[in-house]
Amino acid sequence: MLKDSTMWYASWFDTPYYHILYKDRGHTEAQQFMDNLSGYLSLEPDEKILDLACGKGRHSIYLNQLGFDVTGVDLSKNSIEYASQFENETLRFRVHDMSKPFNKEFSAIFNLFTSFGYFEKEECNLNTIKAIKSDLNEKGLGVIDFMNVDYVIDHLIPEETKEVSGIVFHIKRYVKEGYIFKEI
Repeated sequence: MLKDSTMWYASWFDTPYYHILYKDRGHTEAQQFMDNLSGYLSLEPDEKILDLACGKGRHSIYLNQLGFDVTGVDLSKNSIEYASQFENETLRFRVHDMSKPFNKEFSAIFNLFTSFGYFEKEECNLNTIKAIKSDLNEKGLGVIDFMNVDYVIDHLIPEETKEVSGIVFHIKRYVKEGYIFKEI
């Protein structure tokens, strides 16, 4: 497990502020995406899916409702604690570092909502890819949902202020040395 508190993502995704800021992420959008993705991949009910960096589990829960055997994992203890209330025989949630193998085999591994690429060291990104590969069964497929960099840069909103639930968030975005930064 990552213990280094200097890694911003190790604490940010575990704060209530993250969930307050993004509380309006739609379940309808997530469901349409999962319907399209699982259909495109021709996944059959009861197949095992790993939702890597699952957050509070909105994709995992819906995939399970579609009949899949789903494991959702995330670095955030608070998110996993919340998601665990939805567990059943074919839906489970665990705290897990995505750069390490989960040591089970899956038909599909989904890494969604642009949750890949936060590591400071490229070695950790590579370890995540290796972990995904090692946890796929013989015919398994890994899917990484990653931003369209050109589109994001072309439509970048440099600064904005959002008030959500009485909390004012100051958000700054910029590109530096080929990387997109977002400060909140």
